[in-house]
Amino acid sequence: MKFTDKKAILFDLDGTLIDSAPDLALAINHMLTSIGREEISPAIIRSWVGNGASILVQRGLSGQTEIDPDLDPALLEKSLAIFLDFYAKNLCVDTVTYPNVVSSLQALKEKGYQLAIVTNKPYDFIQPILDGLSMNGLFSLLVGGDTLEKRKPDPLPLHFACEQLSVTVDDCVMVGDSKNDILAANAAKMQSIGLTYGYNYGEDINEHGPDVSFDDFANIVNALSDAKQ
Repeated sequence: MKFTDKKAILFDLDGTLIDSAPDLALAINHMLTSIGREEISPAIIRSWVGNGASILVQRGLSGQTEIDPDLDPALLEKSLAIFLDFYAKNLCVDTVTYPNVVSSLQALKEKGYQLAIVTNKPYDFIQPILDGLSMNGLFSLLVGGDTLEKRKPDPLPLHFACEQLSVTVDDCVMVGDSKNDILAANAAKMQSIGLTYGYNYGEDINEHGPDVSFDDFANIVNALSDAKQ
């Protein structure tokens, strides 16, 4: 599939542009040991990533994907603070970009697209990670999970991005690895590209109806090759 007449591309961050799961796992296990809990396998924590920091911490405290409804609010507040403080100081220890991400983003920017990040990750972490992974200067807009009152899979962040970039929904494509990205795009009536790697809770991204899906980030450049004509 080709995407024509596009002006802007919205990208998820974790699981789409970067593999941040190792550092998120490091921060979750630091939080757990700080409150006297056992560490959890990084592979399990990886399966919990994608819904923002608070949900990740709640899953860590619950020890499973399904959040314990009886979590102590005071413990959650304390644990979230421990997690956020540690993670802020360890954003790029083992976090890396996925293959072909930086070169493809550069190619898309050179073609004249506006590039934006729309993530559920807290806003304050986005720019330091981009700086640490040599992706600074590529994006016109950064939207975090706490930028607005709602986050993906709600369409509000996508509509907000369109407004900020002065483009329409039809001018944009949403790119992500998670059902949250595709469901948000569907709700916004925006075309989407799903990526089969990343963090999608063990589900096939195609189950949620992206317009197309790719195994390799570089395929996005080809899919958008005629979009500026």
